[in-house]
Amino acid sequence: MAPTALNKLDTPQMKWLSRILKSVIILAFIAVINGLIGAVAIYFYLAPGLPEIDTLRDVQFQVPLRVYSEDNKLIAEYGEKRREPLEHDQIPENMIQAVLAAEDSNFYSHPGVDYRGLLRAGVSLIMTGKKKQGGSTITMQVARNFFLTRKKTFTRKLSEIMLALKIEKELSKEEILELYMNKIYLGHRSYGVGAAAKVYYGKDINEISLAQTAMIAGLPKAPSRYNPIANPPRATIRRNYVLGRMKELGYIDEAAYEEALNAPVTAKRHTAKIEAEAPYIAEMVRSDMVERFGQEAYTGGYRVYTTVNTELQETANLAVRSVLDAYSERHGYHGPEARLEAIPEDPEALQKKLADFPTIGNLIPGVITQVDEKAIQVTLRDHGPVSVDWDNLNWARRFKDTNIRGPKLKKAADAFTIGDIVRLRQVEKKEDKKKAKKTDETEQEPQLVWRLAQIPKNASALVALNPRDGAIISLVGGYDFYYSKFNRANQAKRQPGSGFKAFIYSAALENGFTAASVINDAPVVFNDASLEGAWRPENYSGKWFGPTRLRFALTKSRNLISIRLLRSMGIRRALNHIEKFGFEKETLPANLSLALGSANVTPLEMAKGYAVLANGGFLVEPYLIKRIEQNFEDVIYEAEPLLACPSCSDEELEAAAKMLEEAKAKAAAKQTETAGEVQPVEMQENETEELALEEQPPRYAPRVISEENRYIMYSMMQDVIQRGTAVRAKVLGRKDLAGKTGTTNDQRDAWFNGFNQSIVANVWVGFDDNSKLGRGEVGGRAALPAWIDFMKVALKDTKDQSPRMPNDLVTVRIDPKTGLRAPAGFDGAMFEVFRPDHVPEMLPVSEIVVDPIFAEDVSPEEATREPAADLF
Repeated sequence: MAPTALNKLDTPQMKWLSRILKSVIILAFIAVINGLIGAVAIYFYLAPGLPEIDTLRDVQFQVPLRVYSEDNKLIAEYGEKRREPLEHDQIPENMIQAVLAAEDSNFYSHPGVDYRGLLRAGVSLIMTGKKKQGGSTITMQVARNFFLTRKKTFTRKLSEIMLALKIEKELSKEEILELYMNKIYLGHRSYGVGAAAKVYYGKDINEISLAQTAMIAGLPKAPSRYNPIANPPRATIRRNYVLGRMKELGYIDEAAYEEALNAPVTAKRHTAKIEAEAPYIAEMVRSDMVERFGQEAYTGGYRVYTTVNTELQETANLAVRSVLDAYSERHGYHGPEARLEAIPEDPEALQKKLADFPTIGNLIPGVITQVDEKAIQVTLRDHGPVSVDWDNLNWARRFKDTNIRGPKLKKAADAFTIGDIVRLRQVEKKEDKKKAKKTDETEQEPQLVWRLAQIPKNASALVALNPRDGAIISLVGGYDFYYSKFNRANQAKRQPGSGFKAFIYSAALENGFTAASVINDAPVVFNDASLEGAWRPENYSGKWFGPTRLRFALTKSRNLISIRLLRSMGIRRALNHIEKFGFEKETLPANLSLALGSANVTPLEMAKGYAVLANGGFLVEPYLIKRIEQNFEDVIYEAEPLLACPSCSDEELEAAAKMLEEAKAKAAAKQTETAGEVQPVEMQENETEELALEEQPPRYAPRVISEENRYIMYSMMQDVIQRGTAVRAKVLGRKDLAGKTGTTNDQRDAWFNGFNQSIVANVWVGFDDNSKLGRGEVGGRAALPAWIDFMKVALKDTKDQSPRMPNDLVTVRIDPKTGLRAPAGFDGAMFEVFRPDHVPEMLPVSEIVVDPIFAEDVSPEEATREPAADLF
């Protein structure tokens, strides 16, 4: 009988195989059970330490601090990490496809973990004994980047897997991808694809090409190894791999693939595109933000909007540089900065030599390669060869000292040698006036030429404010922030010289003097212990002119009259009044030198004081930060400056001040109720923020000098420009400008402080070490030109509008010699403005000189009678 199949299975061999199979099954079952037990054990071991995924929904990326002008131009960016956070729908589709092709093509189908990838990584580990492949998905990379370290351990990998699974359950694929795209490091301090587009290509992510997109998508694997700036060949290989994967997956067609494959590598490092040059302002903001938020200021995504106007800031930069360049030329050439013994013939080698000399302001370094009879040839850094003609280099007489220069140049070789390192700047070519008249009157672009220059030895500062609320419109602290970071606008305490007389004269008006009061301009000697012995002040001219009206004395800046005036009213009274302009009385000298501006003040403090004269008599506080935003939308601070209100009555101002104090008290009480809650500093400053709009009290600045005092001072300082020490400012063609020059003893500081009702601007020029500026370097020469250049632009769209005379003032005809009231027909009489109770007495009959026109019709008695028409 033939054996059946069943009988065949019953052989000893089959029984042995059956036992082995059973053992394998049992062992496999045990392994599975152990694996499950191990997995459960690992889960319970690791789970308590796993973070909550909800935190990813509110993640705060480390975004740098950015500072902007009032018109949204970028001034500066601070922070170690460059990042441009993007929402999912802001990321171009081809960028998403490129990243998926390079990093995780199964992203939309796997549950957070690619088991096949992990298996490959495991096999690689067994075969090589090294952890070469991680098998990480994008979700796993998100888990690692946000919650874990990059240390390669099994515990970290298991945590990464568990977190990835957890993330996939709680977040959508779009949310995960958005986190990844914004978090991933892509080299050169760029984090996220948005930042990488700007760092490598200087473009918005929507503006880059397919080849550039693939280049960025290839970076996450190894940002340093595949960096297109540091290693273009290797980066190109990686880019081409990404393009190939995109083609395989159907994201791009053959034509697009070939075009991108043949595209050149165009990456180069792009820093943040600064749109407004205001580094001194940027540093002021940075310091303020660190004081508010500590080191978080650099990473918290703050966007600070300042009060600075971009156009006027640029104008201020040019004005300061122009005035310092002009001073430098007036005092002679200091010689070359250095000399090259041998000039390389290779242009690239020469440029490497010039790279050791940075551009400072608008002064570009170069080397003289040829000296002609009346010209020089210069190879400039980053520009190449240029020529400088005789008109633009013949100023270079040798500097000997502040007051002495060498002889005039006869030929270029008198001052220059081949190999000299010099600096040039561009200026407008001076046109022949006769030829200019013959040309077409249509406006043409100015022709620029190169002019010899040198780094100025002295310094300057310019500050401009809106007098209505104290907003800083522009501020320059020196020639070039990167050459000298010392901010002279708010850090340099210098003597204001005659510019301080405005406050002395305002105090005099408040203490019984008038613009027509006569003070004797005569020599005087004071023995004052606080002034270290005998003091013999002089006028700048060294002359004295006898009895002089105050208006004329201020116009001509007579020192002796200012001293006598201060002595007459008393130093204590003067200090009490000057304090109202925002100066700290304790820091001012309590002696007669105060009349000549011996106090130490900053240009910003002077601008604050002059704003009182510009805005109608109100003290406003200068401020720079208009608002602070976080995360591109949340306004966490907004300035609430006090406003000057010339049209407000004293009663209205008092009522508004009372309402504001009540609002502050209410806010403080509410804060006390919630004392347990930590309130950010910026919210404390905005104490009235939660009040309803209709309850917001008016925020008016306090009136510190009377309307009448301010008007008279304004009119007197208008005369400084119309017929006084600042007459050069008449070139602006306006009647509403007022101001005061300032020059200190021995011409160590030169100022001009000027204003109208819409803007205050002041300029200081001097040496940081307090050296003398030199003969003739007074405020009207050294500082005023910068003010004119600035105001020419600042006032171009404003009306010429002088202040309206207050109703409480009267206009009276006076004798300009005595300051006394003059009758109708008086020869040489002029008008002056007075408070009614300060109108001067009538000129005695014996001193009246009757105008011949009225001699036959007017008796002496009638001539001395007060004419009604004079008082209105």
